[in-house]
Amino acid sequence: MTLPNLISLGRLLAVPLVVWLLLAGDHAAAFWVFALAGVSDALDGFIAKRFDQASVLGRYLDPLADKALLVSIYIVLGVQDVVPLWLVIMVVSRDILIIGAVLLSFTLDQPIPIRPLLVSKINTLAQLALAGWILAGLGFSLTPAEHQFDPTLFIMVAITTVLSGGSYLVSWLRSMGAIGKAS
Repeated sequence: MTLPNLISLGRLLAVPLVVWLLLAGDHAAAFWVFALAGVSDALDGFIAKRFDQASVLGRYLDPLADKALLVSIYIVLGVQDVVPLWLVIMVVSRDILIIGAVLLSFTLDQPIPIRPLLVSKINTLAQLALAGWILAGLGFSLTPAEHQFDPTLFIMVAITTVLSGGSYLVSWLRSMGAIGKAS
């Protein structure tokens, strides 16, 4: 267990705390835990690369912690009617699609390499930005005139979610031999 893996594990263990804070209506504290999780994500990556502590466990644990945090926040904010339910369904469904494809590949004894795509990095950035923007707005009691939840942000997340999910689906189908390999 390396230091970066411990940091990722701490981020994963913070998920129930964020959910509890959101459900309790303490959006400011939820924002700060979310912000700390973001800092820890950058820190564990830096330490892993800088001090040669990258590991197989870390390649799975880091994105698992990130996704657990984001999906949990989106679900709670959807239930609280802050994020549109259609967007919550898109975000959660994309992650279920990816996890299901990876598990099915392993089950069929055709494991596929897990590599983040550029469009997925953009999608994650958009999801993080929207979640942070909403948590900051709710947490610091900014009035609607000062802090509106612009539908443009929701649409950006929706578009990148669809593009990312579609890209992973095509990549998975290619690796499974269901469609022609890229030349």
